[in-house]
Order: sequence, then structure tokens, then C-alpha cells
Amino acid sequence: MPYFIVSSINLVTILLLAHYGMGVPIAGSLVAFTSITLLYIFVSLALGLLISCAVSNQLAALLLSLLLIVPTIYLSGMVFPIESLPEPLKRPSNVVPTRWYIDAARRLLIQGVQVKFIVKNFAILAVEAIVLLVVSFKLFKKRL
Repeated sequence: MPYFIVSSINLVTILLLAHYGMGVPIAGSLVAFTSITLLYIFVSLALGLLISCAVSNQLAALLLSLLLIVPTIYLSGMVFPIESLPEPLKRPSNVVPTRWYIDAARRLLIQGVQVKFIVKNFAILAVEAIVLLVVSFKLFKKRL
């Protein structure tokens, strides 16, 4: 819960700085952007929970997290457009939550699309959150 609150505060701070400090226009629905961002934060925290339930110590969790960062960056569309990825990498990019978040954020903030055009992104992130939580609860071991 604390990480979710800190991330939410970061979201508000970044939006305020971008809009009022740098004059970045927000073309789409701020409510939709905030909603999908909070869902993405939740998915990211659920992934962290899964990692911590899957490994036995903190060092292994740290290493696994670091190993996931690079593929996430390259398969998300943040650096290279998904369309320019080689065919064997396009399919695995569909399970990267960051891909769906970045797509929705670009559509909302830059293109100013209506909410109905990001429903797919929202649904995929919601399903990923549920799957990550269910698997985490299955792997969770109560120990003293």
C-alpha cells in the first residue's frame, strides 16, 4: 500500500510539473489517464509481489527484477515502435504490461482519443493484474 500511495503522489507531481511547469498540453481525458496509470501501478506492484513470492531471498528478487527491465523497455514500444520489432518478438511483447500502458498514455495524452479507444488496453492490464495476483497467492508460503 505505501508504494501505491508514493507512486500516486509521483503521478500527481509529474502531471502538475508537465502541465504547469513546462506547458505540456493534455489532449485527452485526465480521469482516464489517471485511471489507467493507477491500474498500471497496481500491475507493476503485483509483478513485484509475484517475484518476491517466487524467489527465496532478496538478492534473487533484485536480480530477477533487473533481468526483466531490459526486455520490458525494448518490448514495450517505448524505445522502438512495436511495428518495427522482428516477428518473433511481437508476440511476446503482448504480455508486457508496459506496452499496453504506453499505448494508452500516448493515445490519451497526445492524440486525445476517447475512452472507448483504450478499453482494450484497460482490459488487458486488468487481466494481467488478476493473473499476477492469483499466481502470487498460489506461490505465497506462510513462514515464521
